Amino acid sequence: MKESLKVSDILALGFMTFAFFLGAGNIIFPPQAGFLAGDHTFSAMLGFLTTAVGLPLIGIIAVAVAGGGWKGLTRDLPTSVATLMAVLIFIIIGPAFAAPRAGLVAYEMGFKPFLTDAGQWELSLFSVVFFAVAMFFSLSQGKLIDTIGKLLTPALFAALVVLAIAVVVNPQGDIAPAQGAYVDQAFATGFLEGYNTMDTFAALMFGMLIVDVIRKKGITSDTKTCKYLIYAGVIAATGLAFVYVSLFYLGATATGVAAGAANGGAILSAYVMALFGPAGQIILSAIIILACLTTVIGLVSACADYFSTLVKVSYRQWVVILSVACAIVANVGLTQLIAISVPVLFALYPVAIALIALTFLRRFMPNPALAYRVVLGVSLVFALLDAAKVAGMDMSLLKALPLFNFGMAWLLPTVIATVAVRFAPAPKGESSHA
Repeated sequence: MKESLKVSDILALGFMTFAFFLGAGNIIFPPQAGFLAGDHTFSAMLGFLTTAVGLPLIGIIAVAVAGGGWKGLTRDLPTSVATLMAVLIFIIIGPAFAAPRAGLVAYEMGFKPFLTDAGQWELSLFSVVFFAVAMFFSLSQGKLIDTIGKLLTPALFAALVVLAIAVVVNPQGDIAPAQGAYVDQAFATGFLEGYNTMDTFAALMFGMLIVDVIRKKGITSDTKTCKYLIYAGVIAATGLAFVYVSLFYLGATATGVAAGAANGGAILSAYVMALFGPAGQIILSAIIILACLTTVIGLVSACADYFSTLVKVSYRQWVVILSVACAIVANVGLTQLIAISVPVLFALYPVAIALIALTFLRRFMPNPALAYRVVLGVSLVFALLDAAKVAGMDMSLLKALPLFNFGMAWLLPTVIATVAVRFAPAPKGESSHA
């Protein structure tokens, strides 16, 4: 068994990780933010990069530091609690929300523009074909690094590079003044906008999947597995940063072609059409479909890998089950599902961030078991208040809470709890934690 990877394998691993993260949402949000940020684009972009690139990279490193899996991340929590957290995250980010949404966006932006009279039948047919292709790649679990990292991702990245160069060489408008919240709070607004990518969750999911791919390449050493996982994270973060910076600039210079555009997708479509004409729609379709497809492959693979460890259903059987579920959800009641999912995401996202932070702070905690219970518990309680607000409940009595109006009421209490447990006594009979 070899104990090292070739440079080409490391690059492929990094490209695979990049492709898993880069979904349609990641391509749509930055143009909108750049369009609104205008002459404050640089500050807004720094805020966005902090949460859309920085947090996922830290999440990947946390998975590596914890030993490469969910058990390592949650070893100080009761098994039942850790399992429940994982199941919720995998269901929401997998078959219940992110994967079906990716398929739907691929249809809306990558396929539907070429149809004259699109209806439910076309969507159903596209969903079946799209998720069948994703299932095909996901079934070859051991070959993911080859199929994604060496085949699909270079094509995706090449399309994005062509778009980035065209935007820099031939911008379609002057940078206008900032609008809305970007006028006075560009960095903070960009910071919060970065949450929409939900890639911190993805980092916890994909981290485990990437570890499995590394080990299937013959790496058995935990130290080298950790090293290659971090390499993959850094390569992916670099690729994401490149995409976000170019798309922010695209949005900021879109005033001449996308005035009045309702969303990032409309801005992107108008810009590409102006740059490349009718052929531009084909390029955009290629980018969107490839981005959605690679993300769905990663989501389905990660979910199947985890669920196969919980019950006596094989990985391949789970791939089929999840792919079918995604195809169904992409056709039935997605709007209602999103309405239900968003508050759940608001409730779980802060817990994921707190979990990542504790992974790095664990060594400083006299009583890790107590620290994890208290900090994650506090983050969940206050995140539930944010979730209730997003769900439309009247929470006006709590508006005095710090950062509540930003949907971040959990932040200060979680920081205070983290500092407090640093001074908790060690468990009886122990001078320090293991």
